[in-house]
Amino acid sequence: MTKTNQKDTESVEFPSFDATQASEQFRAFAEKSTEQTKEVYARMKANAEDTQKAIEATFESAKSAGNEFTSKSIAAMREGAEANLAHLEALAGARSFADLIEMQSTFMRKRMEVAVDQLKDFQVVSQKSAETLAKPMKDVFEKAVKELRVA
Repeated sequence: MTKTNQKDTESVEFPSFDATQASEQFRAFAEKSTEQTKEVYARMKANAEDTQKAIEATFESAKSAGNEFTSKSIAAMREGAEANLAHLEALAGARSFADLIEMQSTFMRKRMEVAVDQLKDFQVVSQKSAETLAKPMKDVFEKAVKELRVA
């Protein structure tokens, strides 16, 4: 075993610990963390408010679209009922079987044309409604993605 000299142990110095410097560093770290937390909270709150507004706008748009569909459906049913009643009156005045067949074929052709036109109208309304319904949420999503790219 080797003996340790008194001189060897005396020459080793340990760094001194400055408590004031450590507390300042801790305070700076805590302040920075608090500031970052406040910023994140503010962004989250703003995003939540934007999302809430978008959801409200979406529900309002859905209500409008539903009302428009309902109005168009009622109009289509009313038109169909009126056409059917008028056709029945015309059939009652038919003078021959040939007239009856011709009236029926003409009526069916016209009803099919009307049905195609009504379907086209419903398609246009549904496409417009889908775009209107998606727009608020799409805007919020695009804004969030843009903010993420900036950050």
